[in-house]
Amino acid sequence: MAHNLHHYHHHSHHTQTQPVTSKPTRRDFISSLVSAAVLAPWALGQTQTQSASTMAERFRQMSEEYESKGLATPFKGITTNGEVAPGLFEIKPSGVSTEPVRNAAETFIATLTPLQLARTMYPVDDVEWRKWMNQHFYARQGVCFAEMTDAQRQAAFGLMRASLSAEGFELTRNIMRLNETLAELAEDHAFLGEWLYYIQIYGKPLATEPWGWKLEGHHAIINYFVLGDQVVMTPLFVGSEPVKAPSGKYKGLEILQKEQNDGLAVLNALPEAQRKQAILNFSKTGNNNLTEAFKDNVVIDYAGLRTNDLSGPARQRFRDLIHLYIKNMDEGHARVKMDEVDRYLDQTWFTWIGGTQPDSAFYYRVHSPVVLVEFDHQQPANLRKFAADPTKPTQQHIHCVVRTPNGNDYGKDLLRQHYLAHPHTT
Repeated sequence: MAHNLHHYHHHSHHTQTQPVTSKPTRRDFISSLVSAAVLAPWALGQTQTQSASTMAERFRQMSEEYESKGLATPFKGITTNGEVAPGLFEIKPSGVSTEPVRNAAETFIATLTPLQLARTMYPVDDVEWRKWMNQHFYARQGVCFAEMTDAQRQAAFGLMRASLSAEGFELTRNIMRLNETLAELAEDHAFLGEWLYYIQIYGKPLATEPWGWKLEGHHAIINYFVLGDQVVMTPLFVGSEPVKAPSGKYKGLEILQKEQNDGLAVLNALPEAQRKQAILNFSKTGNNNLTEAFKDNVVIDYAGLRTNDLSGPARQRFRDLIHLYIKNMDEGHARVKMDEVDRYLDQTWFTWIGGTQPDSAFYYRVHSPVVLVEFDHQQPANLRKFAADPTKPTQQHIHCVVRTPNGNDYGKDLLRQHYLAHPHTT
């Protein structure tokens, strides 16, 4: 399933070099990169190398199968009934400059070699944007942190810092660090580790044109769309296994505890009648997230407790819970998004599955016309060999997803409106 690779002609300070005469396909690159990782100093011999190469080919095939099924239908967006609610999003000034993000993207792009550019740059409406998966086996595109020079890595971090809040950047870095802990615990440094994360750029970072970037890797996916001074940062996926490092290089590092504990606090502070409305099932026996990879068009009806009649303190706790996820964006654009969330706060629902004790495994969902948040304690995966019961969800494996329902994930509704106002010819 080879795709054309896209060259980027940098218009200011990037020096154009000779074109690459033989461009690798998207899967050729992944296979070669994985092979390079396998041949790194931690690979312990010929047998291990052959085994990892075989595994890489299997992973490549699995990735293509997921893509084929997941992209079989055109993008519509997450809806409650299969129909997109119209008029929810509009192109308008946000009052928050995106120039720092644009400058950081230009700086990062300028560090890339011609071959890296060919692998990293895509048109803003390319289907590649929908190709993401949390699973560690997924064959990813773009430029990998593992292959970056120090200067490239710092420029990539610069792009992330400009786009995210301090908390959002630190959370993302800590997810990467905990993936190193997972590599240590699972004894798998070929397919797990701190630097197996990829960046792609979509469109050209211009003030008047739509563009964006994506970070993609195990337990961390950030889709960041920019149009003028507007930003859409969904789908966003954050998680980890483990969420607390028990040993190794990052021993003691811990993430997503506030998301866990504050969600439980919101539920337990409700009056009994409202708590009963929110809880769909006290039994949690598996994974409950509905909007992970290749679920761009999933239909999810509102369920649980509609929060329009929450008391003042309960309403504030609920809003603070939503803000906990939104504030991973830079402060200004997080404020703009929360204004949007507030407009539909009376049409927002809170859904719970699982126990209600501090040590319970549980799932919760926040769902409105303009935001959908899922938190899920998942079954053991890469660490199942250490689990007392590998089928039982655990607080040591967390997945969180943030989506923009009704067609604006990846900024697609804004992009649609932009194209209507400014027709593009291909």
